[in-house]
Amino acid sequence: MDTSIFKSYDIRGIYPSQITKEAVFAAAQAFVQHTKAKNVVVGHDARLSSPELFVALIEGLLAAGAQVTSIGQTPTEGIYFAVGKYDFDGGIMVTASHNPKEYNGLKMLRKNGGMIEMVRGKDLVELAKAVIPTNNPATSDVQELNIWDDYRKFMEQFAQNIKPLKIVVDASNGVIGKVIQTIKNLIPVEIIELNFEPDGNFPNHSSNPLEKGSSDQIAQKIKELNADGGFMFDGDADRVFLIDETGKLVSADTTLLLLAKYFIDKNQGAGIAYNAVCSKAVPEFVEKWRGKPIKTPVGFVNVREELIKHQGMMGGEMSGHYCFTDYFYMDSGIMAFLIALQIISKEGKKVSELVSSLSPYYKTDELNFTVADKDAVLKKITEHYTDGKQDFMDGVTVEYPDWWFNVRPSNTEPLLRLTVEAHTKELLEEKKNELSAFIT
Repeated sequence: MDTSIFKSYDIRGIYPSQITKEAVFAAAQAFVQHTKAKNVVVGHDARLSSPELFVALIEGLLAAGAQVTSIGQTPTEGIYFAVGKYDFDGGIMVTASHNPKEYNGLKMLRKNGGMIEMVRGKDLVELAKAVIPTNNPATSDVQELNIWDDYRKFMEQFAQNIKPLKIVVDASNGVIGKVIQTIKNLIPVEIIELNFEPDGNFPNHSSNPLEKGSSDQIAQKIKELNADGGFMFDGDADRVFLIDETGKLVSADTTLLLLAKYFIDKNQGAGIAYNAVCSKAVPEFVEKWRGKPIKTPVGFVNVREELIKHQGMMGGEMSGHYCFTDYFYMDSGIMAFLIALQIISKEGKKVSELVSSLSPYYKTDELNFTVADKDAVLKKITEHYTDGKQDFMDGVTVEYPDWWFNVRPSNTEPLLRLTVEAHTKELLEEKKNELSAFIT
């Protein structure tokens, strides 16, 4: 078994060279041993290898003595809903999220005192290595559950006050299409469907909306149909991106602000979690609206943990994950979709105008640099930029009155990741070039 698949947050690798039926079987048994879960709900995405691995997952859980309930093909948030809503001890989703089609993996949850906890892959590796293969039990004992009527009723509360709009939705040939069709009659919105047919080959573009060229198709369709905007989901639909009426992909931290305003308007003082590489506009607007900004290290797990710790209302990050207290502190692309539609309806402005007012600064995408000694380069940067305000929450962040930057190390690769933001385009370009030269 390739133990490198047991990651900090989940289990993930290439099928079948890394992720195998045997590895999934062992991981399922390790999950039950680690969590003591007796009643587990399972689901899978649309990847070509998911049905085979799903059977291996069920066999491993049954062999470990757990009762298993299947909700079948589902977005990841379907598993979150099932664990949060019903009497399950844990849940496992077969998915590799937005990774290329040759990948697959497991996202794992357990319920502890009514709260959902994410189970980290790295915590299962030793138990999985000790699993001895057994005769696979029959999978006929698996129960089946249809969650979608209850899910639709739950989402109805977030489908209020939405005006008639024309919206393009790109499902990325993932698993959100049938869910959109389940809830679309709740809202007076004309939805133009793109890539709603689940297809693990992802024939039209990458399952990752941030991959170069992925949003070209939806951008063209929005402009062609003169739509009010669009939304693009990733392969397992736990991430969602807003596209404005000109076809431009909206930065995820700007979308975070749109969503944050909804919660702060309803709950003065509401805590909003954001990570260390979001625009400084996020805490500035949250404070202006009388909310409470909660800064976290990069990574959805960190955003969620700090949201819980500080009893906030929602959190988000640059990869398009948005988690909500109202959704068991988990991420939901559909909740983000519905709330964004409410905000767009309420403001009565074009999406481009809305996001422009929340984007006063100029910011780079995250830049990656291969370095031999990450610690040495970080030390050099820290010593050089001593005239700014330094923060070491995640790598090193240095703030100046009219610009800031963050350099943080990758956990798994010999990479340093750089983010720069400035008050002007000219200053951004100058400082990006300066730091790039300094790092290399």
